[in-house]
Amino acid sequence: MEFSPVNTAWVLIAAALVFFMQAGFAILESGLTRAKNAGNIIMKNLMDFCIGTPIYWFIGFGIMFGTGSLVGGIDLFTRGDYSAVTPDGVPFYAFFIFQTVFCATSATIVSGAMAERTKFLSYCIYSLMISLVVYPVSGHWIWGGGFISQMGFHDFAGSCAVHMVGGVAALIGAIILGPRIGKYTKDGKSKAIPGHNLTVGALGVFILWFCWFGFNGASTVSMEGDAIVSAGKIFVTTNLSAAVATVTVMIITWVRYKKPDVSMSLNGSLAGLVAITAGCDTVSPTSAAIIGIASGFIVVFGIEFIDKVLKVDDPVGAVGVHGVNGFLGTLCVGLFSTGQNGVGKGLFYGGGFTQLGIQALGIICVLVWVGVMMT
Repeated sequence: MEFSPVNTAWVLIAAALVFFMQAGFAILESGLTRAKNAGNIIMKNLMDFCIGTPIYWFIGFGIMFGTGSLVGGIDLFTRGDYSAVTPDGVPFYAFFIFQTVFCATSATIVSGAMAERTKFLSYCIYSLMISLVVYPVSGHWIWGGGFISQMGFHDFAGSCAVHMVGGVAALIGAIILGPRIGKYTKDGKSKAIPGHNLTVGALGVFILWFCWFGFNGASTVSMEGDAIVSAGKIFVTTNLSAAVATVTVMIITWVRYKKPDVSMSLNGSLAGLVAITAGCDTVSPTSAAIIGIASGFIVVFGIEFIDKVLKVDDPVGAVGVHGVNGFLGTLCVGLFSTGQNGVGKGLFYGGGFTQLGIQALGIICVLVWVGVMMT
């Protein structure tokens, strides 16, 4: 096989960017929690990657990209032939490291929701299970040729496969752990426990936003032919959704609280990024802006609902950002898809309910899988 230097470099640079998201998550979660827990947060984010990497190499990649319909296959130490799933012009190991960093991102979403009251060993085991079987199996269904992808389900860069999976696992973990001491009063009223460093938290969001261009853009796994145009559009839709979501959250909190809420606005940026990730290649810039507005509303009221109604203590809003907006973004493909890249047209573009139904069915399958495995 003849390899493409351009495609290979594109995938490897993106892999490095997605890896750097670990730094963004680490300092974001550290800044939005209390100073005494900073060391624990850093170690959990570090171990997400350092445990997930060998586990994914040992068995996870085979489960995700094997040839089965329900589960890929058991291929210890990733020694099989994956030429059928490796993108044209890209060496296998470039594709392998690109997929490894995506797996680690899904696992690290969990740490923020479980912050400040998790035994380190217990967390490591929880993280291991995500990289070992939870993410690879649902990833196979979506990206590895499994039954969901065969239905026509579309999740370009991971609103469902990465973010919703991580968000649902985070919700289950937070429910199992219970709230932090002092989070709720005797009558059930929620009390804010502010983070110790908003500056550090903001830096984490800027790092994540920067890295997201690799997360979404390089999911083309090519920079030749039509992929060049597609990559440029993906950068635009990704950036638009995030920016519009941030402005939306700023306005909502300004109206409701009489001043803009910094931490919620930071979560608004991430919500917009998560929501656009599934359909960034097949929605128009206008639709990306609409998705950004929707994600802004959903992250504000979603986080409040999880905190005040469900009484689930999520210190950094990870469930609202990743779980709820991962759900939203995946569903939005069925609403706003223009029919590009072989995706069915969305409801608002004359496609009827077909693609929307496929997206909803895929979401239900993944929700059930993660819910069963993590409880």
